[in-house]
Amino acid sequence: MIGSPQTLPQFIRRNAAADPNGLAQRHKQRGVWHVYSWTEVQDRIHAIAAGLMARGIQRGETVLIISENRPEQYWAEYAALCVGAKVVSLYPDATADEMAYIARDSEAVCIFAEDQEQVDKALVLMADNPAVRLVVYWEDGGLWSYRNEVLADLRDVTADGRALIARDAACIVREVERGTADDIALLTYTSGTTGKPKGVIITYRVMFDAAERIQVALDLKPGMEYLSYIPLAWMTEQWIGVALGVMLPMRVNFAERPDQITDAIRELAVEVLLFGPRQWESIAALVHARMLDAPPWRRRVVDWALEVGKRAADERLRGRAPAVLDRLLHPLADAIVLRPLRDQLGFKRNRVAMTGGAAAAPDVFRLFAGLGVQLRSVYGSSEYGAVAAHSGATYHPETIGSPIRAATQWGSALETRIGESGELLLQGGPGFAGYWNLPEKTAERFDGQWFRTGDAVQVDDASGELTYLDRVDHMSRLKVGMVYPKQFLEVRLRFSPYIRECMVIGDERHDHVTALININYEVVSRWAEQRGLSFTTLADLSQRAEVVELIAGEVRRVNAALPGHGQVRGFANLPKDLDADEGELTRTRKLKREFIEERYASLIQGLYERRAVADLRIPVKYQDGRTGILSSTVRIAVLDSTEAARS
Repeated sequence: MIGSPQTLPQFIRRNAAADPNGLAQRHKQRGVWHVYSWTEVQDRIHAIAAGLMARGIQRGETVLIISENRPEQYWAEYAALCVGAKVVSLYPDATADEMAYIARDSEAVCIFAEDQEQVDKALVLMADNPAVRLVVYWEDGGLWSYRNEVLADLRDVTADGRALIARDAACIVREVERGTADDIALLTYTSGTTGKPKGVIITYRVMFDAAERIQVALDLKPGMEYLSYIPLAWMTEQWIGVALGVMLPMRVNFAERPDQITDAIRELAVEVLLFGPRQWESIAALVHARMLDAPPWRRRVVDWALEVGKRAADERLRGRAPAVLDRLLHPLADAIVLRPLRDQLGFKRNRVAMTGGAAAAPDVFRLFAGLGVQLRSVYGSSEYGAVAAHSGATYHPETIGSPIRAATQWGSALETRIGESGELLLQGGPGFAGYWNLPEKTAERFDGQWFRTGDAVQVDDASGELTYLDRVDHMSRLKVGMVYPKQFLEVRLRFSPYIRECMVIGDERHDHVTALININYEVVSRWAEQRGLSFTTLADLSQRAEVVELIAGEVRRVNAALPGHGQVRGFANLPKDLDADEGELTRTRKLKREFIEERYASLIQGLYERRAVADLRIPVKYQDGRTGILSSTVRIAVLDSTEAARS
């Protein structure tokens, strides 16, 4: 008999018993969608779990998983949890060194590695991680000649598990029934922007509390179609795809490959989508890039329809009726532009569109609202769970939503207050279980009974919504004494379809703000081709005088809405993309500011000396593993205060 589920494996047992033939997962392979019922999913998970048990994996040990989003990745996590192990998920592009550190810190004994690339990383780390005794893979391409006793094909592990279940049919069910809500389910590692990543302890209680808060705030329903894309190393995907996928449950879908995600969105037209701000910005840039190729008359029609849609949506988000003219024009705009555009993008059936993990520009929300896609922010922390969300029909795009205060089955009511430094403090909810093997770091996160999020926010007195400014440690003070939030500027600059990434600079050594900018090569190259501008590479294109002026126009647009001390007075287009493999970004694409400032010191010096150009010479790492030196002369763009003010 199944009581009230307390763990993910127990929820899966409930689903298989209640709806054995119901659709649980769908995966595209070689152009064909394969479907898995709850009975099939449970059978595969239990067989893998028994295979782990047969190979000595025990309750309390750690299993590490590195893979793109696909059913086997989910099954591996659920299977490890069935035997009482805890799971660590890594970003699939993690380097061997990053993987080795986390394997060692988490005390991993087993690694699930999708393919040859991931297996090679796992075998490298084993020299310094003797505790690892099993590496399981499921894509065997290139692995036929590998001879290592720790390697095992998932099919063989599954077969061993079925053999164990044939001898002892209840071996996995007994382990599943032992689970409780306070068992450790996951260790999720922080991004490590200022030091080594820390393992955050995630119990089922913490995980389920966050999932329930999101479900209630966004009105997610059982049976909704969800597309899993964000890596499981990002906690929000664990809350939604992994947890709500079985708690509600939802139907979880997987694209054939990550580069086919846009095709899968169009093909499935799923109801629930979760992307980070960068992905939503990329879709917005894609819309803009397509319009660059359209005839002028068509661009004018699309611009008109989007403006009508944005005006109408903005009024509705404020709880007001759109103007009479917009109410009359909107059905026409929707019929000839907005609805076909939603269909092309795969949003025709979308009911819940989410973003989180970092701040997103208000204009991103307004663009999608104008299209008829009500994008919502979900804010939280790995340590404390879901905290705030855009809930209901009215909210401000400038905010990260209202606190999700109500108690859940798993945690008490959430309390918030703002500390003296503007930091958001939390109390109640499921609580913070701590950092793995770091009690002193755990203690540092508390101010008495209040958990310190590390995030600087403002509260709207009328609505109670929170506006995210930046990390408290990243709030900057200029030489003249003015305080400003760097990330607040960066998210607004990144909304430009021509800007992929940027880092704002300016602290007590400086009297004004500057920026380093990565152009969006795909969009800017189309823009340049239309104007007959010749170029060869990103480095070449980024330094064209016309491109520098194009980006200057985008910076002026953002400056127009900023106070004088917060305006960007100079910038440089970087001749290469910022890269996580070179230590410039974290795997979640957060800026490693100190490293970038040191690496590009010559450009920053040129910006503050207001030179015309600056010479850059830095080591680079190519995709094939080779290293080299990038030498480039970089243009410096200066926007003086009077020019910024006139804009």
